[in-house]
Amino acid sequence: MSNSNINAAKGRRYTAKEKADIIAFVDKVNTDKGRGGQSAASKKYKISPLTISSWIRSGPGGGSTSAGGGAVAGPIGKKLSKLQALHDQISRAEKELSKLKTQFNSLKSAL
Repeated sequence: MSNSNINAAKGRRYTAKEKADIIAFVDKVNTDKGRGGQSAASKKYKISPLTISSWIRSGPGGGSTSAGGGAVAGPIGKKLSKLQALHDQISRAEKELSKLKTQFNSLKSAL
């Protein structure tokens, strides 16, 4: 019996640039068509959709990071970034509003 098939399932390593290019392709297809980027990339580059999904979840460069350690890429990542920016802006506005209310109440009580 031959041992030639034992390592047949071992995949190749992709550089950070290759991963970024594939993720960019996924984003482009999703932007153009609304969905299907992962499947299209899987067919085009002959990579498992699960592999592409893990690269997208792991953030920029597609390398593996600890759980919860990476930014989200693609349209969802952009929306999450926008939500975070809006949340930060709301927090700053609420702090400013709180200061104004304190000044208002102070002046009102002095009357």
